[in-house]
Amino acid sequence: MKLKAFLPPSTRRWLTPGLHVKRWLLLMIVGMALIGLGIGYILVEWYRDAHLPPIFFYLTLQFLPRLLRAILFGGLGLFSLGYGFYRFYQSILSTVSNSNDMPLIERLWQQRIGASGPKVVAIGGGHGLAALLRGLKKHTANITAIITVADDGGSSGRLRKELGMLPPGDFRMCISALADDESLVTQLFQYRFGKSASGDSALSGHSFGNLFIAAMAELTGSFEKALVESSKVVASTGRIVPSTLRDVVLCAEFKANERVPLMDGIGPAVLVPQAKGESQIGKVGLPIERVWLEPGDSPPFPDAVRAILDADIVVLGPGSLFTSVMPNLLVSGITQALRETGAPVIYVGNVATERGETDSFTLDDHVNALERHIGLGIVDAVIVNNHMTDFKPPSGVEIVQPVQTLAKSAALVLLAEVVDDETPWRHDPTKLAAVVMQQVRR
Repeated sequence: MKLKAFLPPSTRRWLTPGLHVKRWLLLMIVGMALIGLGIGYILVEWYRDAHLPPIFFYLTLQFLPRLLRAILFGGLGLFSLGYGFYRFYQSILSTVSNSNDMPLIERLWQQRIGASGPKVVAIGGGHGLAALLRGLKKHTANITAIITVADDGGSSGRLRKELGMLPPGDFRMCISALADDESLVTQLFQYRFGKSASGDSALSGHSFGNLFIAAMAELTGSFEKALVESSKVVASTGRIVPSTLRDVVLCAEFKANERVPLMDGIGPAVLVPQAKGESQIGKVGLPIERVWLEPGDSPPFPDAVRAILDADIVVLGPGSLFTSVMPNLLVSGITQALRETGAPVIYVGNVATERGETDSFTLDDHVNALERHIGLGIVDAVIVNNHMTDFKPPSGVEIVQPVQTLAKSAALVLLAEVVDDETPWRHDPTKLAAVVMQQVRR
């Protein structure tokens, strides 16, 4: 078994090739060995002519064979050197860490290794995309997350309505996912205010991160600058950008389920219900036929387009198909960039269906709905979970069964175990990121 398997993750990072640390550590060890050798020669010459008390015979282990003495003293020296370096790092070097106490090795890894890693673009929103980002940051620092701005529910919806700003909720989750998870600042960013002792207050339901981004937008004068500065506060890896800066509304049309008589008496007409607003779509309870944005000519955020065109891999999802992934792809210019990029475009199929949005959907249904909106030939592969566990999913949730090939789409099916062991209807960040990165290296 390799030595790395016995070391904690933070220690293993020191052994990563390309950090430009091990060579200097080796040089330091060689220097210490040469100094010790020089001192040894001096002591040997002095010891031969000196008349020392008998105790020195025992202190220098003269009664043991010379090879055994060399092993004992060498081992003790290596232990002392290693432990001394560790304590030196703990007490001195860690003081140069940044404001959120990110360990030095993490900063060094991001600057030396992560910065030269593959360029990964992840498109979506919500908890699904945040989970993917949490895994990706362990492989590369060249991450661009393109986030939907169609959210209009909860704290984000209130801030959007009251302040006229873009919804910060999905951005907050992704910024935190790319940050140091153990940081107190990151935990503060995710903190949500509850009800006050006297009942609801103006802060009830708001997360601190949402309010922070809102305040930063006021200070910096723009939402995109607020994202950059907020990411710096929690030392996030990569970039978080919106798919568009336009104030858009997500609309949906549902499959008809009843007919109404026409005024001219010529037969019944099909009633096609619609909904406006991302938070309203899942409440209708009917199969979704299509979704669109209003206004429909919303321009893409330029950095989002550039990131897609310059990517080594583009990942769609995971997350709510119609309300997290699709709104980004409906922005004029984003789908065109996906057509033109030379990077493989991977869609992460959801592990389970979502109540009110993809009820009873098969894998083919997910992919067909996606390609019905963005066109054929864009998605190169679909990551599908193939690890079925014996568990009872939440009410109204069904596990999406894996298939070897898709009925209509030409996309390649990539079967892999990507579920979380504790909540097997969700993706595991580490497992999913590993599968994604395997596609980059091909």
